[in-house]
Amino acid sequence: MLKLFKNLNKKQYGYILVCIILIVFQVWLDLKLPDYMSEITVLIQTEGSKMGDIIKEGTYMLLCALGSLLSAILVGYLAASISSSFSMTLRDKIFDKVEKFSTAEMKKFSTSSLITRTTNDVTQMEMLIAMGLQMLIKAPIMAVWAVSKILNKSIELSILTGCCVGVLLVTIITIMIIVLPRFSIVQKLIDRVNGVTRENLTGIRVIRAFNAEKYQENRFDEVNNKLTNTQLFNQRTFAFMMPIMNFVMNFLSLGIYFIGAILIDKAMLLDKITIFSNVVVFISYGMQVIMSFLMLAMIFMIVPRAQISAKRISEVLDEDLSIKDGDYDLPTKEIGTVEFKNVSFKYPDADEYLIKNISFKVKRGETVAFIGSTGSGKSTLINLVPRFYDATDGEVLVDGVNVKDYKLKNLHNKLGYVSQKAFMFDSTVKENVTYGDNGKTTPSDEKVKEAIEVAQAKEFVLELDGGYDAHIARGGTNVSGGQKQRLSIARAIARDPEIYIFDDSFSALDFKTDATLRHELKKYTKDATSLIVAQRIGTIIDADKIIVLDKGECVGIGNHKELLKNCDIYKEIALSQLSKEELENA
Repeated sequence: MLKLFKNLNKKQYGYILVCIILIVFQVWLDLKLPDYMSEITVLIQTEGSKMGDIIKEGTYMLLCALGSLLSAILVGYLAASISSSFSMTLRDKIFDKVEKFSTAEMKKFSTSSLITRTTNDVTQMEMLIAMGLQMLIKAPIMAVWAVSKILNKSIELSILTGCCVGVLLVTIITIMIIVLPRFSIVQKLIDRVNGVTRENLTGIRVIRAFNAEKYQENRFDEVNNKLTNTQLFNQRTFAFMMPIMNFVMNFLSLGIYFIGAILIDKAMLLDKITIFSNVVVFISYGMQVIMSFLMLAMIFMIVPRAQISAKRISEVLDEDLSIKDGDYDLPTKEIGTVEFKNVSFKYPDADEYLIKNISFKVKRGETVAFIGSTGSGKSTLINLVPRFYDATDGEVLVDGVNVKDYKLKNLHNKLGYVSQKAFMFDSTVKENVTYGDNGKTTPSDEKVKEAIEVAQAKEFVLELDGGYDAHIARGGTNVSGGQKQRLSIARAIARDPEIYIFDDSFSALDFKTDATLRHELKKYTKDATSLIVAQRIGTIIDADKIIVLDKGECVGIGNHKELLKNCDIYKEIALSQLSKEELENA
């Protein structure tokens, strides 16, 4: 937890110092009140006392109360400022760190867990600072100061107060031992509730189509009930604290009066006023001591959960990145080339290689396609180029430089990537197409229109309400799968990259649109390199080079006609999609 507080800046540390000074001043004023009360008690019991003296002491009490109020307001304002700015800094750091995560790190932390850590866990830290800065500092200062003031008043009353404090300490420690382990469970259950809720929202069409609403409700009820029951146990355990606090507080008051009455009864006449004054003061200071421990008890309700949250936040911030930024940012001798040298890859926790000993080179202006059965490693292979993963063995070169040596920003500026699952952002058509930074100027309106036209999206875009400024919902839920793919392709075209990567990006298109798009794309990208992953022979039939993969191994390289003669696996795939006559006339 202390490690996270290093994110506080100098200004915030200055505010904390001011808060400490104000809290000490506030405690001093609060503890002066019983002294003035004692003086008023003596004045009232003393013959010949003047009303003016009593009013004077009462005025001092009023000024102390007012000063304490103003100090509390200032401390509350500063604490709120510190906590809110601290939580903003934490959220920024988590967001920035997650943006640097590779696919391997994203699999380690689920999406729902990262959302919880960015929101709920940060809120726990914010609450700790907002309340803890006031109570955690004030409570021990007040307790120690109040105890020091009553120690020399009466040994009997001091022993009574010490016993009451001991009961409170035992109660707080016992409750903490019972509840603390369950706070970690609560945060994990919140992750699960978020996960089930998110899955239910994103998969709502499938759920409805299969009449699985009841099944999803049961799944949600299961995790929700676990979270509720755990929280109920925690809160019921904490519920014992307040009755015990009230009992101890009232018992202390009654005990002080009882012992005070005995002491006054046994005292001489001149000592009775002094003892009565001490009893009044003791009541006030005793309540201050009990209130201090009450504040500590409230902090102890917050600290354990905040500690768990701090640990979860630190896990994200301290996660070692598997994809580290290189330092190469010089111009390259080659342009638009991609080369694999004896590349093999396996997932970090896997025993077997998914890709084995792949070697090929793509020159500028060439179109290279990858085909193979499901699970043969096509998408994984091309994902090594933008470094979504790093090759386990061998080298991946872009423009003659190992991709691991590039600064990621410079590497990605060379690429136009179209993902397997086309994703649209909550924005307009134009903003989705111009999305990101390509290291050049933002694409002009003419460039956007040209990219959309090449991607065969112009017709449906102009039919949308607003045309190029039409709104696209998050995830593209208000457009079809084929329309999302075409907009995703337009986004890559607008970047004017050296290398295009199409990861099965034509699967949702009909054959006519697919053919037209590829024809226009070929003319537009004649000077750029294209890497295409596809399942359909028709999509890759005109590629300069086709690489056939089977179980992670390259079993054939050549153009369409060469592979029909020399590669049985390619021929088998081709015949499963097209007739022999269609293949011969292709």
